[in-house]
Amino acid sequence: MITLRSLAISLLVFCNCSAIAGSKVIGTGGATTIEGSAGGGIVPWAVINGYASSGQWSVTGFGNQVGVDDFSLRTIGAGFSYGNQLEVSLTKQTLALETIGGDLKQTIVGVKYHVAGELLYTEMPQISVGAQWKKHQNFELPQAVGALDDQGIDWYVAASKVWLDAFAGRNLLLNATVRATKANQTGLLGFGSAEDNSYQLMTELSATIMLTPHWAVGAEFRQKPNQLAFADEEHWRDVFTAWFINKNVSLVGGYVDLGSIAGLPNQQGYYVAVEATW
Repeated sequence: MITLRSLAISLLVFCNCSAIAGSKVIGTGGATTIEGSAGGGIVPWAVINGYASSGQWSVTGFGNQVGVDDFSLRTIGAGFSYGNQLEVSLTKQTLALETIGGDLKQTIVGVKYHVAGELLYTEMPQISVGAQWKKHQNFELPQAVGALDDQGIDWYVAASKVWLDAFAGRNLLLNATVRATKANQTGLLGFGSAEDNSYQLMTELSATIMLTPHWAVGAEFRQKPNQLAFADEEHWRDVFTAWFINKNVSLVGGYVDLGSIAGLPNQQGYYVAVEATW
């Protein structure tokens, strides 16, 4: 069984280096999304995970749990970054179908590269490009409801910027992400359909206020494609609070509204996440 600890150890062995908490400002690595990329809860930001500065590595382990009316999603994974430039992550997802029984599993390998700008120090926002390769592990149910493929790649570009002293003396982070995807319910219901196997361009937005250097509140919106004929797929929303205890540990909790999933409406509930960085 793959565990959070074994994933983190494997990444450390792979990079053959020691992880270092660098000189980046606390909170600027963001949290870890349900797909393993640094960002909020459901939207990847342009930030690079961890606190590695120039010439340094950083290793992150994370676990997320989402619970809504008829489903629960468990995520576990690890990632590493280099020089506040490159981010690579490996994520395992399990969606429990609590009303109808069974589960759906997916593996995600993510890569993100910081191409221009800086989150804090330039007028230009920090801009990153990323890709998420997703592989479904038990494709029978998605195939039965019309999904065409058991794997796919999401491509995205994200822009993030912090405005200092922007709102009642607090710092404000805004992020906009544009994603090209064929994924149904982020890939947990497969990719594409016989009727529509084209990439869809989706917009994802985040706004976060740093109430203190260690405590943030925010909200996100994620546009979703609607490709399966058997049930509508609706956009996602969340509100969250994040506690950056120090540069090694952070906790996130929030409320999520995932709309209709697999024909079951009003999927609302909680989101919690823990992240450890070395």
